[in-house]
Amino acid sequence: MATVVVLGAGTGGMPAAYEVKEALGSAHEVIMVNERPEFRFVPSNPWVAVGWREPDAITIPIEKYLAKKKIGFVCARIDKIDTDNNLLISEQHAPIHYDYLIIATGPKLAFSNIPGAGPGGYTQSVCTLDHAEKCRDDVEALIANPGPVVVGSFQGASCFGPAYEYAFILDKALKDAKIRHKVPMYFVTSEPYIGHLGLGGVGDSKSLLESDLRTNDIKWICNASVDKVEQGVMHISEMDKKGQLDQSHIIEFKHAMLIPPFAGVDCVANVEGLCNPKGFVITDEHQRSPKFPNIFSGGVCVAIPPVEATPVPTGTPKTGYMIETMMTAIAHNLKQIIVDNTEPTHKGTWHAICLADMGDTGAAFVAMPQIPPRNVTWFKKGKWVHLAKIAFEKYFMRKMKTGTSEPVYEKYVLKALGIERLQKED
Repeated sequence: MATVVVLGAGTGGMPAAYEVKEALGSAHEVIMVNERPEFRFVPSNPWVAVGWREPDAITIPIEKYLAKKKIGFVCARIDKIDTDNNLLISEQHAPIHYDYLIIATGPKLAFSNIPGAGPGGYTQSVCTLDHAEKCRDDVEALIANPGPVVVGSFQGASCFGPAYEYAFILDKALKDAKIRHKVPMYFVTSEPYIGHLGLGGVGDSKSLLESDLRTNDIKWICNASVDKVEQGVMHISEMDKKGQLDQSHIIEFKHAMLIPPFAGVDCVANVEGLCNPKGFVITDEHQRSPKFPNIFSGGVCVAIPPVEATPVPTGTPKTGYMIETMMTAIAHNLKQIIVDNTEPTHKGTWHAICLADMGDTGAAFVAMPQIPPRNVTWFKKGKWVHLAKIAFEKYFMRKMKTGTSEPVYEKYVLKALGIERLQKED
């Protein structure tokens, strides 16, 4: 009997546990390890931050639902991965043995790269549910006492969609509260231009997102490197195309939410030979570590090179569809190795598909493959995207409760976008 341990119960890890168990069957053991007892649907965090969702609506108890599929669960923070002995070490639990390990931890939020950044400093975040709840308190204070707002992404960030989402969602929330006219808004981003998204742009993303920012009276600064954040004040260096200082800005704010750069979590990053210098797991085309053949990884924690060099550092996003296909590939590859006694052949996709809510409308994009040149480039907007994202939340949460292995992004997102044809053409 083989024991497969999944480290991290996020939007990649939870589906991975279900799919691996289904692929391996009852003859083998699957164990989920996570530092919290509940699954949290991260894509809905911007809604929580403005009070449009309650935390209970986007969380479920992990153990209850995994147990229905005979998947074990250990609630503990892992402090070290002992690759010599195939053990996960935790101060909160006895050592956990694995024959095969799937790393799905997500990222470490590197707020410390920018003085004064993050919930421990002077800016808010929607990267975790706890952060989103704290952000909601700050939004309520803003509504009670309006003032300037800064939204965006710090230098080194690789996840730009939630920044745009939050800007437009907050804009709508402030209009609903009838105080938007009292709140100057600024969008500050490390992207070289609006709509770059860490992808070199997708279709008409530049012109469409610029138009929406302009229509909603949101000013922007691109090529932005935040030097430091103080109480109510942000110091920003705007760079030119050569990465040299073009001009400096000092922006006062009452409320600020910026996406941080990501890094690898400590227990993963500290394994010699497993990760790149930033702590992201190095994998081959089958999501397998070249140095440790019994370790696989998928999701935000894997190493992906930047799409292109930019004046201010920007990373490459890992979108939900890509993550889903990585985990499906891992499940099939483990079946080949453990059950069929063959070499792995399955690969995840390098396609980017995203639904972004914008308050009462939304934007959707498809980049196939994610890194140019592409076979398919597609960017559309409309209220239907807003409705599609609400529906997708419902479908994904249902999958987490039922343990079905159906590909949610492929079945529901592509269908919602009406672009199954594009996938077939690719």
